[in-house]
Amino acid sequence: MRIPERGVGQVRIGVSLTVPEPFGTQLADARRATGDAYADLIPPHVTLLGPTVVDVADLAEVEEHLARVAREAESFTLHLRGAATFRPVSPVVFVQVVQGIAECEQLEGRVRSGLLDQELRFHYHPHVTVAHEVPDDALDEAFASMADYDALFEVVEIDLYEHGDDGVWRTRRSFPLGD
Repeated sequence: MRIPERGVGQVRIGVSLTVPEPFGTQLADARRATGDAYADLIPPHVTLLGPTVVDVADLAEVEEHLARVAREAESFTLHLRGAATFRPVSPVVFVQVVQGIAECEQLEGRVRSGLLDQELRFHYHPHVTVAHEVPDDALDEAFASMADYDALFEVVEIDLYEHGDDGVWRTRRSFPLGD
C-alpha cells in the first residue's frame, strides 16, 4: 500500500464510505482469510480520498469542506456484488460496486477539490478491497470466495479517517449526507 510520508505538524487522513454491519464484518473476515495484513488495520470501505497528508492547522478547514460536501449530497443505495481484480496492474481483489457508482464518483470528485485537490495515480473506481498484496493463490481464493457476494445498504454519511502511528485507520468524524 502506498502511504505518503508525513512530517511534524501533519496528519495522514482518508475519506470513505464505511461499509455498515453486518457487511463490514463479513468483508473484514474475507480479507483476514486471505492473510492480508491490512485486514485488522483498515475497516471495509469505499474510498473517496486515499491516504493524504495535511497540516494539523488545516484540519478544521478540511472538516468544514467535508461537512459542506456531505450536506450537498443525498443518501443513496449502494449495492456490492461479485468479485473483480486489478491484476496484473495491481495485486488486488475487490467486491464490485454495481449500484451507486455515479453517486460515489460525484462524491469523490467533490471531496477531492479545494484544499484536498490532488491528481490520482489511477482513474477512480469505487470498490471494496478484500485482498491486497498477498500471494497469487490467496488472490485467486479471494476472487473465488467472493464471486457470489451480495450486499445492499443505504449510504447516509461520509467518514474522515486518521491513520494512527500504529497503522490503524480510525474514524475521526462522520458527516451525514443531506440536510
